[in-house]
Amino acid sequence: MKNMDAKAGTSALPYTDTKPVGAPDFYFAINATFRFILQTLGAEGLRRYWTELGSRYFVPVTERWRREGLPGVAAYWRAFFDAEPGAEVEVVPAQNTVTLQVHVCPAIRHLRAHGREIVPCFCQHCYFISEALAAPAGMTVRIEGGNGSCRQIFARRETNLPPQDLANIKEATC
Repeated sequence: MKNMDAKAGTSALPYTDTKPVGAPDFYFAINATFRFILQTLGAEGLRRYWTELGSRYFVPVTERWRREGLPGVAAYWRAFFDAEPGAEVEVVPAQNTVTLQVHVCPAIRHLRAHGREIVPCFCQHCYFISEALAAPAGMTVRIEGGNGSCRQIFARRETNLPPQDLANIKEATC
């Protein structure tokens, strides 16, 4: 199975799925959800939603990262992007970091291909969700780029990366 961690013999993802690749129309739903929350609760409400999603829904990922450290981070992201239709992503582990070089974001690609208006702050969800799930595992994330391609660096908190500057995450456009 594509999303299996050969070393552990279990899925690197916190859920089981019988199909090898997800359904890209899910991107329509998350874009619409983000837009609704933004219009209803504002930017801070949307950021709270993303943070709660990261800290509550992704608890199994956080627990795995806590146990396995950066190798667990790399295994998760490899499995995650293997299941994302249209993703072109390199997962690059190093001694103190795991870098995701997202050459083509599958969500942005799909939304554009279908002429959808993308919520401008769409790419910020990667930071808020990832930071919320990484923090309890003693890690952090920094993101640069966006709007279809970016670089995400996961590191242990003690590496003392500078704070995330949201201006370094580009707004998404159609």
